[in-house]
Amino acid sequence: MEVPQGKHAWMVKIGEKGQFVIPKEARDIFGFHPGDELLVLGDDERGIAILPKAMQREYMLRIFSEMDNGGDSK
Repeated sequence: MEVPQGKHAWMVKIGEKGQFVIPKEARDIFGFHPGDELLVLGDDERGIAILPKAMQREYMLRIFSEMDNGGDSK
């Protein structure tokens, strides 16, 4: 399957403690390092998103803005 440039997908396995490892290639691409804090967002219909702490403010503002407008940006 051809993946559009700038888009990525990886398979991970969830362990007995509910943990998974972010693949090295993903950590390198997104600059995740040991000790970094990540924001995990969940949506019943759309799934889970994992964001670096640096992007938290931007995405929270977008989410709250959509809530205020009653819109859905799907």
